Formats: sequence, C-alpha cells, structure tokens
Amino acid sequence: MTGQIIKATGGFYYVQCADEIISCRARGLFRLKETSPHVGDIVDITVAQEDGGGTVSHIHPRKNDLIRPPLANLDYMALIISAADPAPNFQIIDKLLAILEYKDIPALIALTKPDLADVSGLSGIYKNAGYPVFVVNNLTGDGSDELAGEMSGKLSALCGNSGVGKSSLLNAIDPNLGLAVGDTSRKLGRGRHTTRHVEIFTLRNGAMVADTPGFSSVDLLMMSELRVHNLADSFIEFGLHAPNGCRFQDCRHIAEHGCAVRDAVEKGEISESRYKSYRALHDEIKDIKEWERK
Repeated sequence: MTGQIIKATGGFYYVQCADEIISCRARGLFRLKETSPHVGDIVDITVAQEDGGGTVSHIHPRKNDLIRPPLANLDYMALIISAADPAPNFQIIDKLLAILEYKDIPALIALTKPDLADVSGLSGIYKNAGYPVFVVNNLTGDGSDELAGEMSGKLSALCGNSGVGKSSLLNAIDPNLGLAVGDTSRKLGRGRHTTRHVEIFTLRNGAMVADTPGFSSVDLLMMSELRVHNLADSFIEFGLHAPNGCRFQDCRHIAEHGCAVRDAVEKGEISESRYKSYRALHDEIKDIKEWERK
C-alpha cells in the first residue's frame, strides 16, 4: 500500500492510506542508510494481517525536506511575521528565506497585526523580492480567505517567533480548530507539557498544515549547508541583476567593482535591508571551515 505519513511520534509513523490511518514502524534498513521517514513522506507500507499494524518499507523520492522539524514534500513554508509586538527582525527573516531557497522549499509571507503598525513598507520589501505576501488581520479575519485559498490543497508548515499570531491566524482560516491564543495547542502537538512531535492537520478548506517549533530550531541546524559561493543564489532578487550584469563572473557582491547587485541597491531596485542581511550572512559563514560544519 502507498500513503503519506501524517504523524510521527515515539518511533511510530501514522500513514494515511485513502480513508484509513495505519500505525507503522520503520524497517531497520533506514538506520543503515542513515535516514528516517519524515512527516509528509510518500511511502510504501506492508500491513501485518494479525494486528493490522504496518511497516514502512520504502520512501518515495522527496521534492524537499527539513531535518528539524522532520518534514518532507512541503509546498510552502509560511513565514508568519507580525508588524509589531514583536517587531520584525529582518536578519532572521532573510536568513530563513535564504535557507528555504537553498532547500528548494517555496516560501510565502503572512503579515499579521496590521492594526498595530503600518505594513506597507514591510510588504513592499518582500513583494519586490519576489515573494507572495498576504496581510491578515486576525481580529477581523480580513485577508485570511486569500491566504487560505493559496494554501488550499497544499502541504504547508508555519514558522514564526512566539507571539506573531500563528494560532490566531489558523483560527481565522478554520474557526473549528479553536486554538488557544497565546498558548501552544494540543491539537497541533504543541501542548506545553507534551512531547513535541510533528503532525499534519487538514483544515476545512483542504489545506494541510504542520506546525513548527519556530525559528531557532530550524535556523542553526541548516545553516551549515549554506556556502559563500552559493549564498547569492538564495537571495532570489539578486538573480535579476547577477551574474551576467556583474563585471566579474565570480562576484560576491561585497566590494567588487562593477557589481550589478550593489548598483541595484543604490538605485532602490533591491531593498537595502535585504542587502544588509546578505552582507551579515556572508560574514557569518565565510570563515566556517568544513570540519567545523561536520
């Protein structure tokens, strides 16, 4: 049988096969291959006749994956960013967007709390960079239908700092969830005193959503995969200006003469905040040795 893993906890994988959910263990060969099934994986399973339990025997090729949280085949990572309380941290946002681009995970951005601060500037920065941006007022529900429509029928994960309004946003999309605002929800496997696990939930509009622990755990574990020589490729708007527009083919867009990216920043075609994030990230990883990454 073939199905999709929708939950993983305690060494068990819960596989959705048509209208049935089958509890499975994974074959030992995955440990030998130094891999393991992830939530979101499409897998083949065999089912034991005696107890109805199953075994994950094969993982289909992934279009993308994350190590922590262990998720695969994401259609979107939705970055939830509040206009205020807490204020947006551009370097964290841009670092995560760079990692997602490197991992081939499409990103969309949901801006919350527009009642507390003007979001037009923030929205403009990321629209100009090429990202889908949605402004959602969790108090009134304005904007939630547009975001829900984009996520419908797709597998998305939500990521954002504590307090940005993830629970409120999900409630606006699907009031049947009834998530407690300001607290982690048992319905999303995030009970304050429960073991953390990854689980996919299907909302009323067909969107499949997996909650994530937040920026910190996603951030540093994948940071080591970025290299200076491919960093510019992870800032998608840079591709409109480089490398063909730069004087040097191996231009790193830092201090080289004839750099089309720096020229675009000066002209306002690339956001200054995005370029500052690029410079900070470049400085952070340029001296990391390969043995340190391992």
